[in-house]
Amino acid sequence: MSTNLALDDALINQAVAVGQHRTKKAAVTAALQEYIERHQQQEIVKLFGTVSYDAGYDYKTHRSRKKRAKKT
Repeated sequence: MSTNLALDDALINQAVAVGQHRTKKAAVTAALQEYIERHQQQEIVKLFGTVSYDAGYDYKTHRSRKKRAKKT
């Protein structure tokens, strides 16, 4: 898809240089991918405190069972 945008030349040139991109398109694509990933990660934060867990769960016991099963 072709899109014409009026971008700040100094800003785009800096992005190309800092990201060591070969083209302006590559710099813009990388920036958009990072933007999307960052916002998707922020959605995960909304889940904090919503997942129930067993306070009595002993992960050390579970690990030792796995080790014993692998040895045999």
